[in-house]
Amino acid sequence: MVKVKICCIQSLEEAKSALSAGADALGLVSEMPSGPGPIPEARIAEIAGSLTATTVLLTAETQADEVIELATKCPTTAIQLVDRIAPRDIALIRAALPDRQLIQAIHVNGPSAVDNARDVWDHVDQLLLDSGSPNKAVKELGGTGRTHDWRISAEIVRESPLPVWLAGGLSPDNVAEAIRAVRPYGVDVCSGLRRDSKLDTDLMGRFFAAAARA
Repeated sequence: MVKVKICCIQSLEEAKSALSAGADALGLVSEMPSGPGPIPEARIAEIAGSLTATTVLLTAETQADEVIELATKCPTTAIQLVDRIAPRDIALIRAALPDRQLIQAIHVNGPSAVDNARDVWDHVDQLLLDSGSPNKAVKELGGTGRTHDWRISAEIVRESPLPVWLAGGLSPDNVAEAIRAVRPYGVDVCSGLRRDSKLDTDLMGRFFAAAARA
């Protein structure tokens, strides 16, 4: 069955609720230029330090020393780089934090996303395909609630030697279609599981059931 990562976790209580629903991984969002979900570094550290589950630190930092400093404070099992970062910086991060999985987000805004994925997949452990707009004056690096062209995502999945997560506007109503269209290793969801900004048990149940059917 496809893996499920629930992102934008706000508290230890939400983390435990997501895991009880069946989540395979939890996304913990640090400071971002825009979008929902960021929580203080101390809370990320608390959540990650309290669980044996797979936890993912999302960071918009693009310099190795800044990523390393943040990740040292936040002991997650993986780091998701949501902006473009030079391969030399990725190498420095890997050398400093050899036990952390590195996930690179690719924002699918057109066919160039395929080349962006090819450029980075030799340097990281996993890819995540999202619907941000990193070239805007105020960058959108995730949590947009928008879908993108799944045909492009499917092409990346077919070519990639790495596991690929699919994100961007997923919900209980479209996750089955997305899985059938893209065939990702896993799906990543944030706003699609929330009502009034709170993680919703019913939406999680519907999401997991739809993903299982697909």
